[in-house]
Amino acid sequence: MDLNQKRVIVIGLGKSGVAAARLCVERGARVLGTDSAPREQLSDAARGLGIEIVAGGHDSVRLSDADLIVVSPGVPNFPLLEAAERAGIEVIGELELACRFLSAPIVAIGGTNGKSTTTTLAGELFEAAGRRVFVGGNLGEPAASAVGKEWDAVVLEVSSFQLERAPLFRPRVSVLLNVTEDHLDRYPSFELYADAKGNAFVNQEPGDTAVIPFGDAVCEEQARRGRGELVSFGTAGDYACAEGIVTEARTGERFDLGVSKLHGTHNHHNAAAAIAAVRALDVPPAAISPGLGRFAPLPHRMALVGELRGVRFYDDSKGTNVGAAVTALSGLSEPRGVLIAGGRDKQGSYAPLVEALRERGRAAVVLGEAAERIFAAIGGAVPVEHASDMDDAVRRAFRLAERGDAVLLSPACSSFDMFKSYADRGDRFRDAVVRLSREVPA
Repeated sequence: MDLNQKRVIVIGLGKSGVAAARLCVERGARVLGTDSAPREQLSDAARGLGIEIVAGGHDSVRLSDADLIVVSPGVPNFPLLEAAERAGIEVIGELELACRFLSAPIVAIGGTNGKSTTTTLAGELFEAAGRRVFVGGNLGEPAASAVGKEWDAVVLEVSSFQLERAPLFRPRVSVLLNVTEDHLDRYPSFELYADAKGNAFVNQEPGDTAVIPFGDAVCEEQARRGRGELVSFGTAGDYACAEGIVTEARTGERFDLGVSKLHGTHNHHNAAAAIAAVRALDVPPAAISPGLGRFAPLPHRMALVGELRGVRFYDDSKGTNVGAAVTALSGLSEPRGVLIAGGRDKQGSYAPLVEALRERGRAAVVLGEAAERIFAAIGGAVPVEHASDMDDAVRRAFRLAERGDAVLLSPACSSFDMFKSYADRGDRFRDAVVRLSREVPA
């Protein structure tokens, strides 16, 4: 892709937009960046790019003057952008831009839940095999940051937003972990959301690999939009996970997840998907166990933060949608869990969560703006109590739990009603557990 002296407009100057603009400048383009935020709210990195910047909105930018428009993933369509596209100007995302300059094989990892854990673990497995690997995308460093360096593999977490404008994106290995309801404020239907996730498969050819959950009809339908070889993981399939062991059907190799710090059935399945992905690029079996052992689970994703009188406390604050909370609760190694849920409501159905509570829940504690909706949905499925804040929620959950149970913070909602972020919410949960442990004799 020749950008020398081309007029490139980058829309959105967050982390992805800054990386895209920097890449275009390095390739000789004349770049204009625009952002809806006022100039004083832009990052130092954005203001230091040395490009023309239009801040406070896009309306004054002549998109029709561009040879190429690069859109950051957080920017939805708007009329002027659609008009430029209809006029024949190429409009792509930062992911697409980056991948046009990358020669290393790409592993793309998508799904509603579990992407970050699986992406990070796949990177660890490549490193354990001595491979030079870039790990980023929707997680950490944008894909554009990988351009210009030598890599043996590029592992990218990919979101539906990033895949909306990626017409030529072709990963050697594409993983779709799951698709459950989310972002329906951006997509008119679940089907369109699933199609965006599945765009990562479309350009795959024979010799590429599509990794999907065993028996998942939605993911299989998306994978079959391309021509990659289908490889399955889960309770059965090509990488079957049972009792903490992943078995590779093709060779009979067995990988013991007991050497890892991964908690929950769903994380064991994420590990199976990561193993399938790296094995598709010939990572030797001998590297898998060291990689699993070195892997440090990401914060706020089923992180064990304490144990008190036989009750374990798990921080899954990143579980910001119903599907994530269901997966976390259903995947507990403990027989029953007391769920702490609530936050800013995403207006989806809580019915799947209620069903999971019937099967695996001891009780529930609700807080935040969505508390009343969740309380009403649970009805009499399990005992449920309201909490005023996180300390109150932890105390109530511990009182409701029995020895051998788990207390699980997996809110099924965003955090912005009471907390600065999901990380802040998780930190408050951990701190509340620490305070409780000081109050209650061991």
